[in-house]
Amino acid sequence: MAKRYGGTYSPTGKVEADNVDPRPFQAQVSPTGARSNLLFVPGLILAFTSFGGGPEALALGLAGAGTWTLAAWLTREGLKAEAAYHARKVARRPALPRKMLGSLLVGAGTVLASLSGDMGLTASGLYAVIGAALHMTAFGIDPLKNKSLEGVDEFQQDRVARVVDEAEAHLQSMMGAIRRAQDPRLEARVERFQQQVREMLRTVEEDPRDLTAARRYLGVYLMGARDATIKFADIYARDRDAGAKSDYMMLLTDLEENYTAKTRKLLKDSNSDLAVEIDVLRDRLQREGVRLD
Repeated sequence: MAKRYGGTYSPTGKVEADNVDPRPFQAQVSPTGARSNLLFVPGLILAFTSFGGGPEALALGLAGAGTWTLAAWLTREGLKAEAAYHARKVARRPALPRKMLGSLLVGAGTVLASLSGDMGLTASGLYAVIGAALHMTAFGIDPLKNKSLEGVDEFQQDRVARVVDEAEAHLQSMMGAIRRAQDPRLEARVERFQQQVREMLRTVEEDPRDLTAARRYLGVYLMGARDATIKFADIYARDRDAGAKSDYMMLLTDLEENYTAKTRKLLKDSNSDLAVEIDVLRDRLQREGVRLD
C-alpha cells in the first residue's frame, strides 16, 4: 500500500514515524583509512613488473611483493587494534606489535625489490632503512603498555579486560553476520545496538565492581544476540523474509532497552556507593576535629 510522504518541508510539515528514529545514531569511522589501503598498491605493481626480467628477478620480485602485501595487512590490523586500545579505559597492549612488524617487513620487501632490479646490497640496505623509517613515521608504533585505572586492583582489571575482549568478539561476529544480509538499514540498527553495549562496557571498565552484575549481559545475553543475528542473516539473505526482519528488529529494540536500563542502574549504584563513601569520610573527619562547612 502506498504511503503519503511526509517531512519537515512537506505541506503538512509532519514526519512519518517509520522514516525517523528518535534515538541518535553515530556512524563508526573506520580506523584504517585510505592510507593503509594504499600500502597494497606497491606490492601489486612489483608483482606485475617482475615478469619482465629473468627467473631470478621474478622470484625476488614476487617474494618482495608478498612481503609488502603482508606488511600492508599487518599495518591495517595494527591500526584497528590501536583504535580499540584507545577507545577503552582499561586495555591490554596488543600481544603482537603489528605496525612495528609491518615496518620491518617493509624494509625486508624493499631489499628484495631492490635486488630484483640488480641493485647492490649496500644500496638495497639503504633503501630498506629509509622505507622502514618512513613507514614507522607515517603510522607510528604500537601501544607498548597496558592501560589501567588508578586505585583499581590489577586482578580486577584483568578480569574486566577478559570479559570486554569476549564481548567485543561477539559484537564483531554479530556485525560480520548482519553484513551478509546486505541491508544498510539493518547494519545501522545493529551498530546502534552495539553502541549501547559498548556504553555498558565502558561503565564496567570505569568501575570493575559492576562486573558481577553485568556479566550475564556481557556474556550469555550477548552470545544469544550473536546467535540470533547469525540465524536471521542466513534466512534473510536467502529469501528476504519481511516477517523475519520485523521480528529481528523488535528483538534488537527489546535488547537495547534492557541494556539501557541495566547501564543506568549500574551508574545509579555507582553514584550511591560514592555518596556512602563521602558520608563515611565526612563523619571520620568530624571525629578528628575537622569541620566541613
